[in-house]
Amino acid sequence: MEERKFAEIGRKEALRLLFEGTGYAENSGDGIFSSTGKDRVVQVSRLLSEGIDFDLVYFPLKHLGFKTIVAVTGALYAQMAKPRALSLSLGVSAKLDFPQIQEFWSGVVSAAKRFGYESLSLKLQPSRNGFLVSASAAGTVSQLCVARMPKAQSKDLLCVSGSLGAAYLGLQVLEREKTRFNAGAELGSEEMERYKMLVGSYLKPELQPDLPAILESSDIYPSCGCLVDKGLADAMLRISAATGLGVKVYADKIPFEGGSFDFGKSIDSDPVSAAMNGGEDYRLLFTVPILKLEKFRRDFQTFDIIGHLALPDVGCVLVEPTGVELPVTTP
Repeated sequence: MEERKFAEIGRKEALRLLFEGTGYAENSGDGIFSSTGKDRVVQVSRLLSEGIDFDLVYFPLKHLGFKTIVAVTGALYAQMAKPRALSLSLGVSAKLDFPQIQEFWSGVVSAAKRFGYESLSLKLQPSRNGFLVSASAAGTVSQLCVARMPKAQSKDLLCVSGSLGAAYLGLQVLEREKTRFNAGAELGSEEMERYKMLVGSYLKPELQPDLPAILESSDIYPSCGCLVDKGLADAMLRISAATGLGVKVYADKIPFEGGSFDFGKSIDSDPVSAAMNGGEDYRLLFTVPILKLEKFRRDFQTFDIIGHLALPDVGCVLVEPTGVELPVTTP
């Protein structure tokens, strides 16, 4: 099929073609959705800039589209919100044309369907500063869920939905691959294959669909939650600020992806530091009442319990295997 260019089809026709066959009406509601008025509405947004948040030398556009939606959906899930409406605005630079935007959009649509968004809207505009992606998502939390969310207390369990630090280490693998590519080598080294799990954690993070509904069906209501998107240290500080309590994390309880220690050693980077300060893991961090411990362990085996809330004067600390407590502060 011949590749068509923006100059040939225009913005209006481009939008029609992008929505064609997706199952979504073109700009369906522009972020508006029906609500009973009793549910709590949650809105989140994310801005991604080429050269700062992603590098198109090694980031497939389809994966970038999918990851963008994971980022905003995870922020909704952290507040126990069901995804409802999704809006994107793209700043398209001259080096990208319609086929590349189609590739990006296919990742967006795939994620939107996976996470159950009811409506989807898109705006296209030119950009002089590379590819820019602005995504906004809206969701709702039922009044029943709101009523059943307990007040956070000291000793509430700190539970994370998957490995940490892998996305940062995967990015380092890709940056080393880019250096080789710029030196004349072809993309696709043995190192890329060896650490493909780390690379995958960065390029296409996973998020369990319908997680808030699954928690509710198990009668487990987190007392607090956040998305780990800027490192565990940042997430701990946000949990502490939201609850007014201290946070303890045990270093030997943090889950790591296979290959983390091996590759970390090769670049003189401690995987614990990668987990604490790396970012973009897009894991969910929930605080769960300790009385739900056995049920949570049984029903949510993909989660790891890495610590607990504490009294306010404890602050945020990382507990080393030796028992030494290291204070966690803003980087």
